[in-house]
Amino acid sequence: MRLWVSKNSEVPPREQIVTQMMLAIASQELKPGEKLPSTRELARRFHIHANTASAAYRELAARGWVENRRGSGVYVKTLTSDALAEKTLELDRIIATFLNIARRQGYSIAEIKNRVGQWLVAQPPDHFLLIEPELELRAILEYEITQATGFPVRSIGFDQCGDESAFIGAATVSLYSWAADLNGKLPSDVSCLWLRTRPVAATLPMDQLKVADRLVTVVSRWPDFLRWARAVFLAAGGDPLSLNFRDAREPDWLERLAGSDLLVTEGVTARQLKTFKNVWVFRVLADDSLAELKEYVERFLEPEALEPKVLPDVDGCCTP
Repeated sequence: MRLWVSKNSEVPPREQIVTQMMLAIASQELKPGEKLPSTRELARRFHIHANTASAAYRELAARGWVENRRGSGVYVKTLTSDALAEKTLELDRIIATFLNIARRQGYSIAEIKNRVGQWLVAQPPDHFLLIEPELELRAILEYEITQATGFPVRSIGFDQCGDESAFIGAATVSLYSWAADLNGKLPSDVSCLWLRTRPVAATLPMDQLKVADRLVTVVSRWPDFLRWARAVFLAAGGDPLSLNFRDAREPDWLERLAGSDLLVTEGVTARQLKTFKNVWVFRVLADDSLAELKEYVERFLEPEALEPKVLPDVDGCCTP
C-alpha cells in the first residue's frame, strides 16, 4: 500500500500511520495475513522514531486490526473469526446430510437442484438489511446501496441483532470490518454478505491538494470521514492553510462553503450541494462489493422491477 507520513502536520505521525493502515485493512488493500513493514523499516522510510512506529502497531493490535507473531513480525489480522468459519462448515455439514438423505430416497441431483431452486425463488428477500452501528455512516451506506441496486434498504445497529423478526425477508449485509464484532450476535440461521470499502488514500484527489492558492473544503455529516480525510491529506503533504473541514451537522454549514475551489464529500451530503461547482464525491463502498450486491439482486428479482441509478463519478469532480 502507499503510505504517507508528514512530521509537520497537526496530526501526530502515530495517528497518521494508524488511520491509513486501518482504512487499508478495512478495504482489503492490505490483505488478511499480509506482513507489514517492520518498525525499523517504517522509522527509516519516514525518518520517525522507532518508538513512534512501535506505538502505532501497538494501537492497531489493541484495536484488533493486526497481530504480532513472535519472532516473525506484524501481520494483518483476519477480521472474520474462527467461529464464523465454523458456522460455514456447520452449514456445509447440514447441506451434505440433506443431500445424502435425498439421494437415499432415490432423488437425482438434478431433481434436488431443481426443487431447491424452486423453494429459493418462491421466497426471495424483498430488501437488504444493513447492520451498521454509526448512524451517519448508516445513512451513507443505505444511499449507496439503493442507488447502485434499486433495492430497498433497511438498517439496524448491533443492539437490534437479537431481534430475529428484523431479519425476516431480508438479505443481511454489513462492512467486513465488523465481521468479528458481529460474531455471535446474528441469529444462527442468518448469513451475511460482507462489504468492502474503497481505499481512501488511493481514491481521494491527492493531486488537487497541492495546487497553489486553491481552497479545498472537506464537508460531511460523518465525523470519521472528516477525521480520516484530515489525517490522509496532511500525511500526503497537503497544505493545512489550503484545507478546510466542515461538519454538515453544524448550523449554517452551507454558507461556510463559500469561496471553496473544490468540495470533497460523500453521497448523502452531496445531494445538498447541487448549486455548487467542482464537487468531488467519494463513494464508501468498493466497486466489487456494489457489483456483488447488484448480481445478488438480479438473481432474486425480475430485472424489469429494478431501476438502478447512476452514482456520481468518484474518480473526478462532478456535481451530484
